[in-house]
Amino acid sequence: MNVPLWLWATTVAGLLALIAVDLAIVDRKPHQITTGEAARWVIFYITCAVVFGAGVWLFAGHHYGVEFFTGYITEYSLSVDNLFIFMVIMASFKVPVIHQHRVLLIGILLALVMRSVFIAIGAALIAQFVWVFFLFGGALLWTAISMLRGQDEPAEYHENVVTRFVRRIYPVTDEYHGHKMLIKSAGRRRITPLLLVIVAIGSADLLFAVDSIPAIFGITQQAFLVFTANAFALMGLRQLYFLLGGLVNKLVYLSYGLAIILGFIGAKLILHALHEYHVVPDALDINNWVSLGVIVVVLAGTTVLSLLKAKRDTAAKASVQS
Repeated sequence: MNVPLWLWATTVAGLLALIAVDLAIVDRKPHQITTGEAARWVIFYITCAVVFGAGVWLFAGHHYGVEFFTGYITEYSLSVDNLFIFMVIMASFKVPVIHQHRVLLIGILLALVMRSVFIAIGAALIAQFVWVFFLFGGALLWTAISMLRGQDEPAEYHENVVTRFVRRIYPVTDEYHGHKMLIKSAGRRRITPLLLVIVAIGSADLLFAVDSIPAIFGITQQAFLVFTANAFALMGLRQLYFLLGGLVNKLVYLSYGLAIILGFIGAKLILHALHEYHVVPDALDINNWVSLGVIVVVLAGTTVLSLLKAKRDTAAKASVQS
């Protein structure tokens, strides 16, 4: 897939325009995002991704179209898991509800910029060295096992090295000052907690990229598709945060599903590397139609099971109280 420079530039410009529209409409006047408003924006961003994927399918062929949609679904599902830590970070920093959208918007934009660097490095390595697939596959298998082993651990937020570094080099005010991120107090520049939580969100998402970037490279090695799938997934993540709200806590089996998906893609990467070295037959080199089917079935199954469990728990609680 040969993507000309003008198409890269047009795509990036279009994504920036979407972000600018979002910022102008939603964040023009800070307010609490309602469920209806969040739902409309989620539908809008999913529609944008579908239209883009349809364009890839139409102009580049169904093979790349399937790669984009499989990658997008994978990245979006992995991004949902990010919502858990985002909620913990928001609660830890006591971010006012009316400013949470701006925090997520700027934080995720920073994460996308940093992810782009990872994507460029990953694409360059894969183009030169087949053994990188073993590295990525092993990392995903290890992450999948770690997720399954850590299911009962409580969700806690501890500031990472990036956030601690920013706090150490810049004085931070004790209180929020509206949507301002920098103020001048006692003749000295200070940052507000709003800027610090943006750094926390962006750097936390970057840590998740250590899993998600290798995962999507297990689906497509096209840097253009990897970047756009990540961009659309992250852009829709903000509104999903407000739409799901407490529902995220009810998706108790989602992490199991994500672990299965990461393990599956990890195994696929290793099998692909073995196939490239002519160790395994063509039949064991899993195609993207199979990948798409596995991902959709696992996500749908874990979501349905989670909601059924939440319904049973609610009914059991109501019967006990009565």
